[in-house]
Amino acid sequence: MTAYLNALGVICSLGRDKSQVARHLFAGDCSGMRREPGWVPERELPVAAVRGELAPIPPQLAEQSSRNNQLLLEAALQIRDDIDQAIHMYGRERIGVVLGTSTSGIDEASRGLAHFIREQQFPAEYDYRQQELGAPANFLADWLQLSGPTYVISTACTSSARALMSAQRLLDLGLCDAVLCGGVDSLCKLTLNGFSSLEAVSDERCNPFSANRNGINIGEAAVLFLMSKQQGDGPAIALLGAGASSDAHHISAPEPSGRGALQAMQKALGRARLQADQIDYLNLHGTATQHNDAMESLAVAALFPDGVACSSTKPLTGHTLGAAGALEAAFCWLSLSADNIDHALPPHVWDGQADPALPPLKWVTASQRLSSIAPRYLMSNSFAFGGNNVSLIIGDAP
Repeated sequence: MTAYLNALGVICSLGRDKSQVARHLFAGDCSGMRREPGWVPERELPVAAVRGELAPIPPQLAEQSSRNNQLLLEAALQIRDDIDQAIHMYGRERIGVVLGTSTSGIDEASRGLAHFIREQQFPAEYDYRQQELGAPANFLADWLQLSGPTYVISTACTSSARALMSAQRLLDLGLCDAVLCGGVDSLCKLTLNGFSSLEAVSDERCNPFSANRNGINIGEAAVLFLMSKQQGDGPAIALLGAGASSDAHHISAPEPSGRGALQAMQKALGRARLQADQIDYLNLHGTATQHNDAMESLAVAALFPDGVACSSTKPLTGHTLGAAGALEAAFCWLSLSADNIDHALPPHVWDGQADPALPPLKWVTASQRLSSIAPRYLMSNSFAFGGNNVSLIIGDAP
């Protein structure tokens, strides 16, 4: 069954709606990545934050207030008309909510606990439910008064890619007629200090697949698709295939040969009934760590012996962790959108110093264009701790 991606709401360091995001994405604009002190002791790190005030949580849902939910609300407000139309068409009980996150409201919880340690009582606005991983999906369902299946998937950096897979499954099983799916993660000290302790965070803008790469940058984002069985009024773009694998090689390091990553990509192609040479563009996981980039380049070179246009968009947005899979799927959606009149692709931003130890890949340049002739097929990779791998294929709907 075709899973149409009928509407997209997105907010990240590139912009606060899909037109802003697309403009800066296709320009390779890294200005949203800014150095800031205060996240990690004695370090000033580049972070990709959403700037400015966020939409307030409605008063009746005050106990669910968190930056994470505010980001999610911003994305949802962008497609509120589409959501209301789906509610009218299908009914509230036939619309599901499946999201990915890794932070949820842990920042508010950690500040509440710090206040408790100082004052021996929690602040008035503290609610333990803010930190629950299921909080974003519960908030969205409560705000929209939806009663379909509602849950969060938290598998680190594949969370929201898996949320899209799960949403498609709900449609295939006939449990829902439409699903709000995507992901959200907000910047917080816990995350940045955790990755810093793993010696994985770069002091400079990340430099994926370069000989000089030395770690990730962290960002924040919220992405929300309206996925349904029927094509909406917008562009006919669909999730055509998805593949997942778990190589369980190490708790944080990827399997070095890229075996699990290759398996996920092959499964996605199989589900989409496509051959590798039909893929027009690949959005790489591309974190700019030594091990991820080495593993991924081996897997990509094995699957695409003749090459495929590819790029990592992490220098533009940072690694948005639980939101990354959906965010980079959104970049594929924006590339296929009718609003992309120049048929641009996200360029690969790096220093151009190729690592001689890695197989060469075909990097998207600023002048490169996607074919204007359908069907077009775009792939997006997401890899996570524990050897958790997901590959999605998004394309023009048949």
